[in-house]
Amino acid sequence: MTRRHAPVFERIALCLFIGLIVWAPFPLGSNRAWAWGILETGVFAAAICWLIGWVRNEFRVSGVLIQAWPAFALLTAWLAYLAFHWVPLPAALVGVLSPEAAKVHALVADYGANGGATAYLSVDPDSSFVFWLKSCAYATAFFLTIVLCRDRSRLRLVAYWLVFSGLLQAVYGGLMHLSGEDLVLFGARVTHAAQASGGFVNRNHLAGFLEIALAVGIGLLIADLEDTGRRSWRRFARDVASVVLSRKAPLRIFLIVMVIALVMTRSRMGNTAFFSSLLVAGAIGLVLSRHATRSTVILISSLIIMDVFIVGAWFGVEKTVQRIEETTRQDVEERVDPSGQALAIYRAYPLFGSGPGTFYTAFSRYRSEDILPFFDYVHNDYVQFLTDTGAIGLGIIGLFVLMPLGAALLAQVRRRDPLARGMGFAVVMGVTAIGIHSTVDFNLQIPANAFAFMVLLAFGWLALNLRRGGADVPGYLSK
Repeated sequence: MTRRHAPVFERIALCLFIGLIVWAPFPLGSNRAWAWGILETGVFAAAICWLIGWVRNEFRVSGVLIQAWPAFALLTAWLAYLAFHWVPLPAALVGVLSPEAAKVHALVADYGANGGATAYLSVDPDSSFVFWLKSCAYATAFFLTIVLCRDRSRLRLVAYWLVFSGLLQAVYGGLMHLSGEDLVLFGARVTHAAQASGGFVNRNHLAGFLEIALAVGIGLLIADLEDTGRRSWRRFARDVASVVLSRKAPLRIFLIVMVIALVMTRSRMGNTAFFSSLLVAGAIGLVLSRHATRSTVILISSLIIMDVFIVGAWFGVEKTVQRIEETTRQDVEERVDPSGQALAIYRAYPLFGSGPGTFYTAFSRYRSEDILPFFDYVHNDYVQFLTDTGAIGLGIIGLFVLMPLGAALLAQVRRRDPLARGMGFAVVMGVTAIGIHSTVDFNLQIPANAFAFMVLLAFGWLALNLRRGGADVPGYLSK
């Protein structure tokens, strides 16, 4: 029998990974080169520690790793596809695959230095390499979530820390907003006085992070409900009281604080996405869940709605509602939004895009005179992926997101485990919220939010495949 060592390196990997979940939002959402460099280094270091622990036979690896092979196949294809943009290719091949990119590189002054032998699919290969490196870190975070959450207690631990990270952002953002003080943080002015922004420059990105944390928190609350089949109204009332008064009370308080902070962001689409995703996930849960009682979703939905209308009313929810009501069609048309004109990039680079991370460079050629400010990102994640990576790239990454969403839906149909059902609910709600919010914003271009989103997607596979028995049951892999 192979000797098993103490899981020292795996614990180091877990602690480092949890630390990154808490750290990532604070330095402007890690949306600065030095900040996302720290995030990437930390993720890769955690992966190395886990690998050392596996080589030392410190633990058994969850069978979920094999069951999630379609996701890893798509991630591999995605990373290879992105790398294809920044590696030098024969100029004739680039001319066939992306004629517009070939024309751009033909205009570069030093193009003739290599005799015209090579070119790139990306109009800015350096920016594409940076984007590829970020994507490698996100893919590694997805992998680490699955292998580190090798039993139910680990899954619950990582989920709670993600909620705690949202709580820290909510408390920090809420207190700074109530203080009315604007700060210059890491060289960027954060306008706390007008709205809650937390560690982010843009309030909408705090809203996006809270959408993910709230979804996971609600999932954990569902996971703590007892699986008791049909219940009388008396039993239902008793369960409501137990949620409010029992050990679940701290989690309830966390959710209340995060809802307050979400309202304080004054983010119209952030609040709309949260409420809509809650209703959608609740309705889907009612329809699909064969084992959970209907009161599970009704209970959680009713409690969160009460939070918004009772607690949120004291912290400006009416102002957010007023902003939404006062948003007219003319306001939308007059808002400076590059997404419409950005589609010209897609028409010029339909299959492969202008290159991952190249919007800032490519858009300068297609912007109209009435758009005065420069934009680093399209204010629409769908258009961003379409223009940067083309129809092929959008198809790959879209399928990758849909697969764990499908796994989460199956978990609500098949699983009796309350934690699995709760995490399935969290994934459905979180993906729906970000999907709605992404129509007008770029949360998935912000490293902290993209990192948290990858953790959430991994929960979908864990919800479907992680067994109640933990890591020492048959079907788990050992080195």
